[in-house]
Amino acid sequence: MRIRAIAWNTFGLLLHNRVLLLIVVLFASWIFLMMTPLIMMRQITSASNAGRMQSEVLTLVSMVMGALSGFGSMLAAGCAAFAVAGEMKSGTILAVMARPVRRWEYLVGKFCGVQILLGVYVLGMLGLSFLLARIGGQHIHAPVWALIAYPLVRYAIYSAVAMLLVTFLNPFVSLGVVWMMAIGVEFMTPTEGIHLVPAWVRIPLYYLLPSTNLLSESRFLSITQTSLHQTTWLQHTVTLAYGLDYAAVWLLLALWSFRSKGLTRD
Repeated sequence: MRIRAIAWNTFGLLLHNRVLLLIVVLFASWIFLMMTPLIMMRQITSASNAGRMQSEVLTLVSMVMGALSGFGSMLAAGCAAFAVAGEMKSGTILAVMARPVRRWEYLVGKFCGVQILLGVYVLGMLGLSFLLARIGGQHIHAPVWALIAYPLVRYAIYSAVAMLLVTFLNPFVSLGVVWMMAIGVEFMTPTEGIHLVPAWVRIPLYYLLPSTNLLSESRFLSITQTSLHQTTWLQHTVTLAYGLDYAAVWLLLALWSFRSKGLTRD
């Protein structure tokens, strides 16, 4: 009950954050920005080029949603970091902890509140992706549940990492570390080839950093009906379980770090 109350209170506070107004503007900007090329693609689509235009429209939609999805990762980290640090700085956390609320309940409630907000964000992305595809005269054939579950699990990872970091770092520094981590995931691969980072550094980091590419919903958006590759339920289960397990480990570390943390921040 206490966790639920903290979660919904956190969600309400985040909704009144001015940063969210910027997100609404970004959503509207992307819609208006992409309407023109998608409408043009729809107008030039014919029976002879239907297959090619379907691929181009869905690829364009995938690119737009990939950008918004990447922004969502930073939103997850930022909301998680500032949800805790903001109350520590203002002193509100002292009033909350004065009640019979355990520290782990407080942090879990904050984490759940951030996930509620991200759930709303993901539903917005989902609706926008179908809208853009419809404007281009195409349809998205990916399962709806996958377009919801995959980004939510990925965002849970980044928010859990940020929640741990903010227990001993400045929220802006925490956000920067998460941002560097997200970039590092793209470059730390164990494959052979030309790499700027030596193998003895790259390979351990590859296994330490989250494999968020596995949890990217973008690959489900650019496929066509004829090239649709059915991912098995076992593959879905293993991938999502990996992401949830990774997020749970970082959240548990955050709970451990927060147990003896001072409740004020200068």
